[in-house]
Amino acid sequence: MAFRVKASGFKTPGFKTLGGLALMAGLLAGCAQSPQYLNVEPQVTTAVPRAGSGQAVTLATVDGRDSDVLGTRSGKRMATDTITVPAHTLMPRLQQQAQQALQRMGFAPTEATAEGRPSLTLTLTQLSYEKADAKPLLDKARLIARVQAVARNGGTTYTGVYTAKREQTYALKPDTRENNQMVSELLTNALNRAFSDPAIGELLAR
Repeated sequence: MAFRVKASGFKTPGFKTLGGLALMAGLLAGCAQSPQYLNVEPQVTTAVPRAGSGQAVTLATVDGRDSDVLGTRSGKRMATDTITVPAHTLMPRLQQQAQQALQRMGFAPTEATAEGRPSLTLTLTQLSYEKADAKPLLDKARLIARVQAVARNGGTTYTGVYTAKREQTYALKPDTRENNQMVSELLTNALNRAFSDPAIGELLAR
């Protein structure tokens, strides 16, 4: 939030001037403490191993986070400058990307369950945003995304955990657009790690 103040010489501050300064300070404080609600768009961009030949696979995506809140920009736990990624917008996108990845792997993903059908469950177990120590006059954000994949087929289970980390140094706190991009890229990296694991496709294709 930017303000432009016009200077008109040296005058003794009056009530209106002091009131305006107080209002400006209040607005600036409000901007600094306002929450951010991100609308992230993760994608599976890696080349996935093709293992299937049209087999149906039951796919489920689960939000295993304790909260929609990733953290705060100030690093203070009880601060109001929270960063939130709502589950109701995030999980459908994760489901969509997982479906497309399975299709590229040669499978036919479905949400319906059936006895004996191979299945893949993706659980977002962690998505966090923390303030870390940096150089003087600079701040640093530490982001972590962790995805667990559980593939089952014919009584055999394979579990993999895939973690993406990112540290970003900055002089000014990132705005909503910048944080949205960082978290989207972070989740993309975690998904890419999961779907590039050949063991998942090999088990589902048995």
